[in-house]
Order: sequence, then C-alpha cells, then structure tokens
Amino acid sequence: MELICTHISELRLVAQSIIEFNRKYSIWLFEGEMGAGKTTLIKEICNQLTVMDNVSSPTYSIVNEYVTKNNKIIYHFDFFRLKQEEEALDIGVEEYFYSQNYCFIEWSSKIPSLIPPKYAKIEINLYKTNQRVIQLSQHG
Repeated sequence: MELICTHISELRLVAQSIIEFNRKYSIWLFEGEMGAGKTTLIKEICNQLTVMDNVSSPTYSIVNEYVTKNNKIIYHFDFFRLKQEEEALDIGVEEYFYSQNYCFIEWSSKIPSLIPPKYAKIEINLYKTNQRVIQLSQHG
C-alpha cells in the first residue's frame, strides 16, 4: 500500500490509514533517512492511539514507554546509536518484542537478526517538494 503526504495537515489521515492497515501487527518498523519524519509520524500514530504521555524520540534512552487512555502500552525504540546488536539484547529487547504490545522501531537495520518474523514496515521517502511517499508492507 502506498500513501502520499504533501502537507503536515494530512498527517492525521495518514496515521489513521497506517493504523488500520497494520492493526494485526504489533511490531512496526519505521524506515527512512534522517529527517524523513519517522518520529513525527510515530507521534501522530500515538496521538490516534490515545497515548497520554509526551511522545519524543528515544535516541538517547533507546526505548520510551507510552500508556494509552485504555492502559495499553506502546514501546518506541530508536536504535540509531547502537554499535552492535548485543546492545539491544542488553536492554531486554526480546521481552519487549514478544510482549504483544505495539513496538514502534526506528533504525531496525541496526538489529536485523533480532526482528521477529511477523512485522509491518512503514518506509518513508522524502522528495524535494517536502512530499513524503509512505510504503506500507506486511511480513510474516
């Protein structure tokens, strides 16, 4: 599935479409170059899922935990700073991934062998006009 976002005002509808498309998946990989809008999109998805916490990039903490209005937990990972996969294992990433809670993962390419076989992928491509083309796929 492909979505096109030409303005920030369309982000709410894009987030709703992503949620509906990936509803049966708990692991979501967000791919895209630096500045493509991965964290911004995750913030809007969390808003649509009624997260009550402040959503921010977990670049330094590696993982943030958010709670929704219905007491569901969402984990948000940013593996950009990792040098080795073992660093993800050290924080207990497998427990998070197999918790059945939503896990939104930025920079999953840093931990390829740790990604569960069933996941959704959200790939964001940024074009000169600030247009973003978002490719959605499901695996497993």
